[in-house]
Amino acid sequence: MHVVLPGDIDDPGTPSGGNSYDRRVCAGLAAAGWTVREHAVPGSWPHPTPPQRAGLARLLAALPDGASVLIDGLVGSTVPELLTPHARRLCPVLLVHMPLADRAEAAALAAVAGVITTSGWTRQLLLRRHALPADRVWVARPGVDPAPPAPGTAGGTRLLCVAAVTTHKGHDVLVDALAAVADRDWRCTCVGALTRDPDFVDLLRERIRRHGLADRVRLAGPRTGAALAAGYADADLLVLASRGETYGMVVPEALARGVPVLVSAAGGLAEAVGRAPDGTRPGLLVRPDDPAALAGALRRWLDDAALRDRLRRCARARRDTLTGWPDTTRRVAAALHRAAGR
Repeated sequence: MHVVLPGDIDDPGTPSGGNSYDRRVCAGLAAAGWTVREHAVPGSWPHPTPPQRAGLARLLAALPDGASVLIDGLVGSTVPELLTPHARRLCPVLLVHMPLADRAEAAALAAVAGVITTSGWTRQLLLRRHALPADRVWVARPGVDPAPPAPGTAGGTRLLCVAAVTTHKGHDVLVDALAAVADRDWRCTCVGALTRDPDFVDLLRERIRRHGLADRVRLAGPRTGAALAAGYADADLLVLASRGETYGMVVPEALARGVPVLVSAAGGLAEAVGRAPDGTRPGLLVRPDDPAALAGALRRWLDDAALRDRLRRCARARRDTLTGWPDTTRRVAAALHRAAGR
């Protein structure tokens, strides 16, 4: 099987949920006995230059007839004119992390043999938006690794945000909400790449300074591996103010440690939060792009010890319902088999 990936798949300076997902699936398929041939395609995806498009065209043309090809949607969803000539010769499957909502995406999805989404929310969105056949759009949610429970602190004052610092992730909403609860005791560490939207980062730093929060909000930059795990272990609450999210892998990563979450009810985030076996939510959901709503939820968390205890118990119960990466791999493999039998 051939896998077409963004060129920054292994760049430690710009970690992303999509890249982590791709890397884990490739490793999982190889461990399951697949012969996996990776093709990292350099480019400013999803907005490639003409030479970058030409490089992808050459790659697709060189693949052998009948090859199964899993293509990251960040690359494949933008270039239907390159996919269509090979749609019958190859067995291309698009892996859609983030829908693009444009004509190019519609044409690309129509051209391929199948589509894999990383959440049920994304699947339903694509089916509604593009009228795709339901029997060739499949879901393979991200897995999560088991982790020891985070100890937490009595006051719940250690807040953690894990997301690339971009407009889409809503750090400006978070900072405004934190300013509204500045009279409470808390510290917030924001872990995530600072290079994807430098202008926004500059504006955010100024916003933090203007609110007088420079000693309480830390932009820590990207972390992976043990450093990221240490950040989760030290956290009381994961906070994510995204304006849109297809799933949000950081949510189950926090829940795997029994850390409750406070997230915007945007896209597939509610799906990622899920429910404990008794049906309760292991966190709080608020309206997207609403600093006042987020501030209100933060105030509840910081002021109500009984609420913190309840959400922590629920988050620890939710740990037992999370699925691992082997389950994700099995679902991707099943989708590839179905696409090959079209």
